[in-house]
Amino acid sequence: MASKGHHDSYVKLGLPPPTNIRRSKPRSKMCQLLSYVVLFSVAITLSTVLPTPWSILRLNDASKVALNLTQADPASEWKDNVWPLRPQTPWDISTDYPYPRSLEYDVQEGTWLRLDVHPKSGDIVFDMVGDLYCMPGSQALQSHPSDSIKARPILLGTPHDSDPRFSPSGDRLVFRSDAELGIENIWVMEWKGCEHMDVRTAEGSTDALKVALSQKTLEEKLLSEGVAEEPQRKVNRLIREGRIGARRVTNETYRWVSDARFHPSGDRVIATKWYTSERSLGAGEGWEYPVPSVEGLHKHSAAIEAGSGTRLVSRTLPRGWTAQEYGEQQIGPEQLLWQGNDSIVYSKNVVDQNEFTYSKDVHKGIYAIFQYNLTTGLTETLVDSFPGGASRPEISRDGRTLAFVRRVRDKEVLVLKDLVTGTIHNVWHGLSYDLSTVSAPMGTYPSFAFTPEDEAVIVWAAGQIYSVPLAVNGRGEKTASSRSPRPIRFIAHIEKRLAETRRGGVDVLGMETQDTQKVRSFKDLRVDDTGRKVVFQAAGATYWQEVGKKNAKKVPVTDKNAPYYSPSFIHGEDDFIIHARWSDSVYTTFELADIESGTAYEIDGLPLGRYFSPILCECSGSNRQIAFLKSGGDYITGNVVATTGAGLYIGDIVLPSAGSAKSHKVAIKNLRFIPSEINTNDRVNMRFLEKNKKLLVQQSSRAFIVDLKGKPATSGVYPHTTLASGEMSSELVVSPGATRKGAVSAENIAFVDFFHVYLAPGNDVKDGEAVWSRPANATKGLVRLSLDGGHDITWSRDGKTLFWFLGPYLHSLKVSKLHQCSSKIKKDHSTFGISCVKDLLEFQRIDVEHSTDIARLKKQAAEAAHVHKDWLTTNESNALVVITNATILTMESGNAYEDLIYNGVLFIEDGVIASVGTMDRFIAPTGATILNAEGGFVIPGFIDVHAHWNGFSDRYPAKSWEMETFLAYGITTLHNPSASNVDGFVERSRIESGQMIGPRIFTVGDIIYGAGAPGIHQDIVNVEEAVSALTRIKAEGGPASISYKNYNLPSRASRQRLLKVAQNMSMLCVPEGGMNYDWDLTYIIDGMTTVEHALPVPTLYEDVLTLYALSGTGSTPTHIVNYGGAWGEQLVWATEDIPNDPKLRRFTRHDILESLTESTKRPANSFALFNTSASVAAMVDKGMLANIGAHGEPPLGVNYHAEMGFTAKGGLSNYEVIRAATSSGARTLGMFSSLGSLSPGKLADFLVYPPHVDLLKGDVSMKTRKLMLVARGGRIWDADTMVEVWPVKGRKQDMPIINAE
Repeated sequence: MASKGHHDSYVKLGLPPPTNIRRSKPRSKMCQLLSYVVLFSVAITLSTVLPTPWSILRLNDASKVALNLTQADPASEWKDNVWPLRPQTPWDISTDYPYPRSLEYDVQEGTWLRLDVHPKSGDIVFDMVGDLYCMPGSQALQSHPSDSIKARPILLGTPHDSDPRFSPSGDRLVFRSDAELGIENIWVMEWKGCEHMDVRTAEGSTDALKVALSQKTLEEKLLSEGVAEEPQRKVNRLIREGRIGARRVTNETYRWVSDARFHPSGDRVIATKWYTSERSLGAGEGWEYPVPSVEGLHKHSAAIEAGSGTRLVSRTLPRGWTAQEYGEQQIGPEQLLWQGNDSIVYSKNVVDQNEFTYSKDVHKGIYAIFQYNLTTGLTETLVDSFPGGASRPEISRDGRTLAFVRRVRDKEVLVLKDLVTGTIHNVWHGLSYDLSTVSAPMGTYPSFAFTPEDEAVIVWAAGQIYSVPLAVNGRGEKTASSRSPRPIRFIAHIEKRLAETRRGGVDVLGMETQDTQKVRSFKDLRVDDTGRKVVFQAAGATYWQEVGKKNAKKVPVTDKNAPYYSPSFIHGEDDFIIHARWSDSVYTTFELADIESGTAYEIDGLPLGRYFSPILCECSGSNRQIAFLKSGGDYITGNVVATTGAGLYIGDIVLPSAGSAKSHKVAIKNLRFIPSEINTNDRVNMRFLEKNKKLLVQQSSRAFIVDLKGKPATSGVYPHTTLASGEMSSELVVSPGATRKGAVSAENIAFVDFFHVYLAPGNDVKDGEAVWSRPANATKGLVRLSLDGGHDITWSRDGKTLFWFLGPYLHSLKVSKLHQCSSKIKKDHSTFGISCVKDLLEFQRIDVEHSTDIARLKKQAAEAAHVHKDWLTTNESNALVVITNATILTMESGNAYEDLIYNGVLFIEDGVIASVGTMDRFIAPTGATILNAEGGFVIPGFIDVHAHWNGFSDRYPAKSWEMETFLAYGITTLHNPSASNVDGFVERSRIESGQMIGPRIFTVGDIIYGAGAPGIHQDIVNVEEAVSALTRIKAEGGPASISYKNYNLPSRASRQRLLKVAQNMSMLCVPEGGMNYDWDLTYIIDGMTTVEHALPVPTLYEDVLTLYALSGTGSTPTHIVNYGGAWGEQLVWATEDIPNDPKLRRFTRHDILESLTESTKRPANSFALFNTSASVAAMVDKGMLANIGAHGEPPLGVNYHAEMGFTAKGGLSNYEVIRAATSSGARTLGMFSSLGSLSPGKLADFLVYPPHVDLLKGDVSMKTRKLMLVARGGRIWDADTMVEVWPVKGRKQDMPIINAE
């Protein structure tokens, strides 16, 4: 959702977070944008304050607002010239992506059917699962049709078509379609009547259609096999689809448009054009586009300029905002239509001023309806938002009546307002609930229409199309008829071509049962004076490597069990490294290491605190100055201990002589705080210049000098001089040079922009100019250095060589070589010479390994056995555990009867399940540890398929209370659909290497983000970009990189490119549902592995239920943050005493728990999650894989079990819910061969419950959280305390102090 980035995470990169995006500079990493999701999503929800009913009642006279016509519209001053970075390359979604499967079925009901009625014939045209259908008015408008009407397909095929609307005379039909490039544009075609336009019947068929249909099977087979489509085959396809004469009206290639409505003249339409900001939820604007006449459709037309059209209704800005901030306005007009020749009626969210928020109160009202007059400039409120909201406006044929929808108590009502008298009539209480609580580019309600004579309204509701008859009262007002609304029953044949569902996965068993695993994601890269050695952090361990040589070596340390970070070489003493050691009790200690002698020295004199980036001055001799940074509290280590005094510190230090004894004392003296502009929450790369006179500070988007010998200001701040800045960079480093006046300058500027490494010559950058890689605005002389991306860029001291990482590969480039590519660099204004530069790069693989947990487990089990049995040898398997007298639910078959074993025994050897069966004739092996379950249930460990958390982005390698909490609640496998390419996999390695306990982690890394967030935006305009995007993820995680996340990429072509590349990399696609119903359907058809979050329409009907369930795409509905209504987490907060839960208080930050103390009671009908749950249950019955994902909502752990409870509400049995939490999740992630069931040969992930807890009966959520033991890979803990039970009995990891009590 907006990621908690982040839910965009927050970006909550899971619902799009309501973060303030008006800041001038982005944060340095996507993971930071996504990171504070869980904690702040709570604050977002609880702090949303809606106006009180009495404050929003208005007098009619107050509804007109005169615009100041002398003041410029801020939209006219704003330039939409940043996104996309590059234009799309040619692609046709119908022919460049294969659809080898077909699915055909009949339906008599449909989901979210947007419709229109022909102004003369009464033909009803509507969209259903991306196709257009028509019912003849002669049948549909009969008073009492006897049979279901055949809905005739008039537009079919791969393109997703929707929003049909007739011209005033009925001679043309406009509609929305993503045909060709995959961006939704407005199209138009001639209307000839339902029968004539039917593309699947012999009745009225032309010879051309008959021929095209006769070739259908063969030609679709050729396309699915990748055979290029020749011209005649293309003509045949367009005829079969019904779009042979259709023409595009708009030409959007990044923004998209919807909901076009004709002007009374018939020569133009107004449509909603959707703008994303840093957040991927669109804000609407009203744009006008010319439309050709029928005659014009038969003539050749000139190409439409990309982005052309005329803005008629813009977004308004909050008080104090400037035109420069216009692009960050997330709220705008929607659902626009003409009223007469010069007035526009539209609806708009009036509760959110500038940032979309979730879980709003639909009863108080969210949307209002306005009328804007183009001639006078006046805007009039036609219908206020209170009570119940007002959206989806439609105007009667005679122009007198405004129809709209609103919530009234627990009903959704069709409302009529007479525009002459102002009288309002509620005419029908039978509509489905509107979607005004979400961002709804598909409309807050499906479009509807009046019949030709205004005798009825034709509208979709509850899966059917209804005719709502109207009457006229004595005042001439339209009101409800005495006749009841009736369904216009139809039967439609749906035919879909489907792509293969993206499958993949990983051999988790093989990874975890080998002796070692590799670390693949490195950070904190630094280079020595000579450029011949590098030092870096490898998941909490410091290593150094000779460039060009093999075998990275571990830096000597004083504590082999402690994590280390933030290393750097010491100038003039390249065998010395200084780095930081972390302790969860005493925090940071600095150490010196002599890599030649193998001696490590602890540095005394550092006050208790969190420190990083220690460096020594570039002086000679042993007397040196040391500089380093201190930060305050953070998410994982808390805000309780040593939180003050963040900033820059300098002290004095004396280096030990080479070969000094380890007992030699090294201490920091004369320590002092130096006020500075350094942002200690950002990345920092520092070095001294001119011995100790100046400090070069390099952050995400700025490099600057702190002149330590200059005269400080009265505030104590020394002079700061900016050397370089980045427009949107996530890293920036400079090679310093000197000017004629002796000042420091930037000789070369290297930076990371949108994941790639770039270099700009300092002489080509003007003073104050920010470097940037956007082709149209690129810095002069820019060179792209990375083929697929890079991070942790750093210069050699002489500024001649740049180094960076991509996964385990160390890259370097001598700048002097670039002249070899100068010609290609000058000519390449898009990728800046990379086709040549890539051949100049040096790179090498760095290998760092650690033991696996099962290897450690076997050793520890052997050591424990030897305590009591001296005759055992370490070659024997002592890692034997038997769980006896258990009620085992294996989850192997998917059938409760087959999976349930009473009086069962589970035998584990070396962390792997050896056998599962009954106690009959089972003899426990000698030396095995026996645990008696006393009849309690034993089930597989839980899998959270959609889990967000924050700690991976924290700087310090502390043990994670988040990971411990997940494990304490039985979650043994996590899949994070929004993290960081680097930090996410670093955290995984820290768990696997034994630095802390936690579930095994899989993550998509950085999301592939469609909106304008610097640092994570990716266009994917060609296949090469798709390859690079997935390569970046795969490089950092290796075999653990199993998936990627398309996060609201607006172009279906971009999404298809990624899917094709993912097939070759065996990667899953887990897209953000993103509240876009139309895009979600294309995710299913195009074969994405899952849709993350529920479809925004909570109640699904036959058309979508069948398509979704039979497609192979799975569902992770996240009821806990459900679209369409209040979030499920609010029910948890309101019904449970979260702050005082004893288990939560043992594992979780108390400030988070206390923020969940108060919750507002909301009626059950505000929670659309119950309808979502019923839809999911219906699809599970048809064979869908449904998963459990709790979105990382607080409180962690408890909300996973609450999500299981919500999943059960729709009708799934307890067994089916547990299946979703175990085997289904494993199957979805491609891991079922290794985990997800209690089966021989699988990893021993299991949960043990007390004997009185029957998991198959009662409230599943309340039962599953009562676990007694949790095991991951055979290691067993007491779930209530996380004290280890086996093999190291009684061990409990130390944790940072995160609470004040």
